[in-house]
Amino acid sequence: MDLGISGKTALVSASSAGLGFASALALAEAGCKTVISGRNEERLMHAASKIPNAIPITADVSTVKGSQALVQDAKSQLGTNVDILITNAGGPPTGTFASTDVDQYLTAIELNLMSVVAMCKETVPDMQEKKWGRILAITSISVRQPIPNIMLSNTARAGVTGFLKTMALEIASDGVTVNSIQPGLHATDRVLEVYGKENMEDLAQTVPAQKIGSANDFGKVAAFLCSEQANFITGAAIPVAGGTYGGLQ
Repeated sequence: MDLGISGKTALVSASSAGLGFASALALAEAGCKTVISGRNEERLMHAASKIPNAIPITADVSTVKGSQALVQDAKSQLGTNVDILITNAGGPPTGTFASTDVDQYLTAIELNLMSVVAMCKETVPDMQEKKWGRILAITSISVRQPIPNIMLSNTARAGVTGFLKTMALEIASDGVTVNSIQPGLHATDRVLEVYGKENMEDLAQTVPAQKIGSANDFGKVAAFLCSEQANFITGAAIPVAGGTYGGLQ
């Protein structure tokens, strides 16, 4: 399927592995000139070797300054503005209300909320001027249905959803769509970290689809939401979780 975005420029943060990598790969296969990023240069270069014409930038989006610098470097490397932005970042430490210190919330919010705000501030005005753009944030199904033992992620990513929904309404008439995509249990390092490799088979049985999701399939959904065909989808938060979320809305 031709997504209508061949020749567009794209930036995917935290994309040297997992869902970020899969999303960047799908955009590149759709014909986008794609910037990928990560903190570990060796792993980043390995990822870049697997993505057609990828532009790797070593960056740390755990701070506002790092997030701003990534977008600025991406524009410099691309030689133009960013048409498509997919925001992603690693998850904060696990923990419950009782085990999580107040200061940890500030760090998590900068990582998973303020990084998104900062990258949008650096890209959206250009998109508005061009009258075309795509913003997509990788968040979590926990925004709809909190997951035990990841208090920090549940809290920060819920804030992202509120920010994106509000911005989507403000800029919809400018031809810029703003959405989030909510992964459930996918075969990534983060899921292994939280649940343990030895528990994957049992974990799959908790998913109505009776399996752990494929990162590559997730990436293709992300790319579609950045497509020309998805031009009328904005302000949406879309679960890609094998039926894990049981609510009506």
